[in-house]
Parts: sequence; C-alpha cells; structure tokens
Amino acid sequence: MALKIDDLPSAIRQAKKELRAALPNYRQVFAEVEEAISTEARRIASQRDRGEDVIPEIQFSDITEQRVAADQIAVVKARGACVIRNVFPRALVQSWDEDIANYVERNNLDKHLENRAEDKYFGQLASSKPQIYGVYWSKPQVLARQSASLTEARVFLNRLWRNESGGQVHFDPERVPVYADRLRRRPPGSASLGLSAHCDGGSVERWIESNFRKVYRHVFAGNWRDYDAFDAAFRPDVQEIASPAVCSMFRTFQGWTALTPQGPGDGTLQLVPIANSMVYILLRALQDDVAEDDLCGAMPGRALSIKPEFHAPLFEALSSIPKMEAGDTVFWHSDVIHAVEDEHKGAGYSNVMYIASAPACAKNDAYLKRQLPSFLKGESPPDFPADHFEVDFSGRATADDLTPLGKAQLGFDL
Repeated sequence: MALKIDDLPSAIRQAKKELRAALPNYRQVFAEVEEAISTEARRIASQRDRGEDVIPEIQFSDITEQRVAADQIAVVKARGACVIRNVFPRALVQSWDEDIANYVERNNLDKHLENRAEDKYFGQLASSKPQIYGVYWSKPQVLARQSASLTEARVFLNRLWRNESGGQVHFDPERVPVYADRLRRRPPGSASLGLSAHCDGGSVERWIESNFRKVYRHVFAGNWRDYDAFDAAFRPDVQEIASPAVCSMFRTFQGWTALTPQGPGDGTLQLVPIANSMVYILLRALQDDVAEDDLCGAMPGRALSIKPEFHAPLFEALSSIPKMEAGDTVFWHSDVIHAVEDEHKGAGYSNVMYIASAPACAKNDAYLKRQLPSFLKGESPPDFPADHFEVDFSGRATADDLTPLGKAQLGFDL
C-alpha cells in the first residue's frame, strides 16, 4: 500500500511535535550525534586524502570460496558499501555493452527520449540530470540479473542483515527477486549534471510513517548508539508515498554493475560511506533552526536531498568510488547518501546497469506480481515513468531468455 498525506505541512508539524515530546532532550542528543558523525567524516576524509581506500573491496572469488574475513565484513557494515570485483568476466560484459549500444541504436531510443515522461524524482536536487535511459528489458540486463554469480553476490549481501528478531522472520536472504531498473550511458566530455547528494527509499515518510518510525525507534528514543542500520525489523513493512521512480521494494543494497572501465573524474558514483548517517539526518530535522513545517527540504515523492546548509559535516566524507573495471559491481546500503559527479572528464563511455540486492518478503512479492506483466509486455515497471519505450523494440528479452532461476526471480511461480 502507498502512503497518502493530504496536508503535508500539518503532518510535518504534528510529527515534529510527537517526536520532540518523546525525546525532550533532542538538542543534547543531536549534539552527541553531530560530534560522533563529524569525527567519523573527518577520519574518512583523512584516509581518502592520503590515498587510502574508503570503500571496502571484496573479490568475488572470496565470496564463492567463503574467504571473506570477519574484519572485512565489519568494515562493509560500518561503511555501508562495498565494491565486489570480477563478478563477471570482462569479455562477457564488454559484449553486453556492445549489445546494449546496438539495442538502443537499432530501436532509435534517442528519438523516443524526446517524448519521455518526466519523473521529477530528482527535480529538487541542484544537479538532477544524469544520463539514465528508461530501458529495462534488454537481453544483457535480464541475463545479468538472473546470473548465478550476481545472485550469489547478492545473497552474500542480504546475509549481512539481521533478518530475524522478536520471533519473526523479516525476509529470506537466499531468494533474490528482480527489481528491474535502468541503464546509465554517459559519453566522455559530458557535463549534463550528475546527481546531488541524496538518499532513496523514503523522504518525508521517515519521520511521518509509523513503520519508518519503528525502523528508527532507537534514534527517536535517544538511544542512537543502539541503532543498527542492518536490522531488518519493520523495514519490509514501511509505506512510501507513490511517485514515478520511488522504489516500492525493500532493497538491502542499491547497486550497479560496470559495463565499462570508469573511475574518479569519469562522472561516476560518490558515497558518504557512513552506514548510520541517517541518525544525523533524522535528528537534524528536529532542531530549532529548521522551520516547523520543514524537514530540511525533504519533499514527498522525491529523493531525500542532503543539503550543505543542513548537513555540512556529512559532505566532508563524500568520496568517489575507486576505479572500476567492466564486470565489477558496487553496492551501497539503502540509507547511504550517494551522488553522481557532474562532469565526465574521462576518455570513454561511463556505462552501468543498475541492479540492486533485494530479498524475498511479502512487500517484494507483491511488487513482483505488479512487475511481471511489465516484463511480458515490454513496458516500464510499475515504479518508473510510464514511457513503455520497449514494447515494440526488436531484440527485447522475452520469457524464452529466462532460466528457471530467472523465472523464479521475476515471480513466475508466485
């Protein structure tokens, strides 16, 4: 179900009244959080500026051989992100990139883009025009999603979460449903604006909706040190305000797979690698310098914008991901702040497939039932603008291209 709010300013005022009443020392608690987060952000910035890796990296072979050490996992959970190297053979991914280029050119996608729907999801961000294509069902995308290797990587990521508590199982980490998402194809020399810092998976809902409040129950009770970003309790139960490009599945990690080599300066991904930075964001909005009907600029149905005027300490840790090769993947926790560099100063295309990690749960099964007809018809999935570019595209993936695993991940058996 989608959350509906008729009078947002009133709802925000009421939410702040309730949250402050439950946490009368909200100023003192935020001061503690600000000091802790600022210290961590400065530490990350110092590491980055010394040339050290601030985004942990894992070899896919270490996942398959169960060689990922406990201290590596601890860093991934602290940073809320990781790069997984060599998930796919480089030659295979290079062929996929060529296939996608042929697919979009053969079907005159550029002509279709002239009439595309505006999702406005990134509309309030200072930089808001990434070169993202509304293509979901090319054969390489479908083959990558159903691959055994990427599935194994995502099961590993799902298992980083605590999926059972209070006698309740919140999700099944072993089953990885498909959340069909788009492509980014960014030519060299482009400066068409990337994406300003933001979070997905909820904006004003995080303060207003009852299950979101339960997700962040320790934060809103002032016990912020007890908050665990990897505790899945209540997360599959939250309700979002419906809007094109607002994700209505529960994703343990957002992610993408590199189709081309790319690195810092190539118009690539930037992260604030602090898994619990949402603690700062939530409590910042309750402070007295923020208008009573405002949540630091959060807008319904949009990405949750992170702004220098409200969240300055977090920007110190904003770091570009390391150099990626074709076949590498990067994943970041669904609450982690991320951005895309404005300019692509590199020499080649910077291309990716957005493929997230999601587990099986009732919320996600419900989405699969809505998404499956989109696949069968070649339409845009339910969460995205209704462009439906691919309905008549030649070479689009069909059910004949699916393995048994691929059919299960798309919900054929539900």
